[in-house]
Formats: sequence, C-alpha cells, structure tokens
Amino acid sequence: MESSRVYEGRVVSLRVDRVKLPGGRSTVREVVEHAPVVAIVALDGQGNVLLVRQYRLPARQSLLEIPAGGVDPGESAEEAAQRELQEETGQRAGRLERLCSFFASPGYCDEYMHLYLATALEPSAMAADADESIEVVRLPLSEALRLIERGEICDAKTIVGLWAAARGESS
Repeated sequence: MESSRVYEGRVVSLRVDRVKLPGGRSTVREVVEHAPVVAIVALDGQGNVLLVRQYRLPARQSLLEIPAGGVDPGESAEEAAQRELQEETGQRAGRLERLCSFFASPGYCDEYMHLYLATALEPSAMAADADESIEVVRLPLSEALRLIERGEICDAKTIVGLWAAARGESS
C-alpha cells in the first residue's frame, strides 16, 4: 500500500492510499484522519438528559447533541469524558460508565468514538473552548427519544447514546 498525506489541519488530516483489493485490482481510497472522540450521555437524578445545542457548519444548522469532544494526547478516554462534560455542561460525573465504542463513519474516516453514561452529576464548571458557543438543554430522556422519532435530533452519536441509555434504564 502506498500512502500520501495531502492535507494536515488542526482537526482533521487527509491522506490518499493506493490499495490492492482482495481480487487483485488496485484502487485509490481517501481517508480522513481524526483523533479519538468521547461522547457523554449525562443523566441527572430526575431522569433528565443534559444536551448541548450548537451551530454545526457542515449541517448548516444548530443541532441538539450529547456533549462530546476529542481525546487530547496523553489523556485517557475517561479523563476526556470528564473534561468535556465539565467544559460543555458545567457538571462532573460521580459515576462514569462506558457504554460502547464505534467508528463514526468508517467508509472514509478513521474517527473512533467512546460513548459513556455519566450519572451522579455535581456542579463543576471548566472554561469552554474559545471557538464554541453552547447552550445547555436539560429535558427528560423520554422527551429526547421523542425528538429522535420526530427527526429533531439527527446527530448519530446522540441517537446511539440516547438509545443505549434508554435501553439500560429499561433493563
């Protein structure tokens, strides 16, 4: 396999790979490289989920999402989950449980997400990233699930996270 980097950015990089397919034919694949990510379903003691509303340029709209962000070099996924939760919601999890991990869009991107359930929340604010404008939205988990059904929550990590949290609550 031959590989060449054609772009290196702050958030993503792009490489082009020339690969041999199982049948022997050669082809070119473009791969977006992205650092690992954490996403957090934060549930308070009243059964509410803490979501964040923020504008997403590629979607050209504000989306309602679970808190999420990148894992910094030298940081564990659990540490990143706590940090992102504090930065985006002003809360810290007394209990953090791994739900699952998955590739976000493996057809063209190597981004790997670690999904956590955060409970026993306590106030603990950290400064948000300078380039983020976030509104925290607290609503019952059941209402968030209805927003998925109505197409008002259309972010994949959020859908996976909320369904996983709801499945855990019903078992």
